[in-house]
Amino acid sequence: MTEDLATLLNLTNATLWHGFVVFLRVATVVSMLPGFGEQSVPARIKLGLALAFVMVIAPAVPVPVQGPSFDTLTWLVLTEIVAGLLLGLGIRLFILALQTAGSIAAQSTSLSQILGGAVADPLPALGYTLIVAAIALSMMAGLHVKAASLMILSYDMIPIGQLPSGSVVAEWGVFQIRRAFELAFTLAAPFVIVSVLYNLALGAINKAMPQLMVAFVGAPVITFAGMFLLFLGAPVILTAWLTALDGFMANPFKVVP
Repeated sequence: MTEDLATLLNLTNATLWHGFVVFLRVATVVSMLPGFGEQSVPARIKLGLALAFVMVIAPAVPVPVQGPSFDTLTWLVLTEIVAGLLLGLGIRLFILALQTAGSIAAQSTSLSQILGGAVADPLPALGYTLIVAAIALSMMAGLHVKAASLMILSYDMIPIGQLPSGSVVAEWGVFQIRRAFELAFTLAAPFVIVSVLYNLALGAINKAMPQLMVAFVGAPVITFAGMFLLFLGAPVILTAWLTALDGFMANPFKVVP
């Protein structure tokens, strides 16, 4: 009986140590995932989601069996949180891209002040609509499954207890930020083009008919055009965004010169 209890205690200690090491990285990623890591989600729900991900990911991740000494624990906390931050920030940049695209589109179509302060983040209504739709679409497309696969894959790219090279992280970070803003401008391009054409037409009308108050006539037109363009372009915008997000999750550390 004593030997069985000792064996069970050792097994329990090893399992808890294994789960704790995996939890360090997984919880950091979950706190930044779209939908799971939003500010509106309570901390207890985030903790429960992180533990659920740990139960799924831990069996697929080999953790070195080592006693939890102070030096080992400190080093693992540092390396695993850094690895989780890299993955989480990479995913969060796609939400930033949508926020930027929505702000550009709203500013171009005179919709930037509608419901601007009615949400947790000071976003135009157009950008907030795109973010909510993108989160819903990513959930329907299996974000939780892709996130679990990404975190399992990350242990092959950044093994437990190792820090990535600073030069590699810098190059990767610059590429991710560049891609985020490139994606934002690409998604908002139709609204910018419509805004340019609208202002050119408004200038021509004003030149031909100086006595006409073109501002009163044109303001409702550009507002309606922006809303109609959102109605037509939202499926294409969200599809392009989801494709870019899936590409990142399939190969998160890919860098294109």
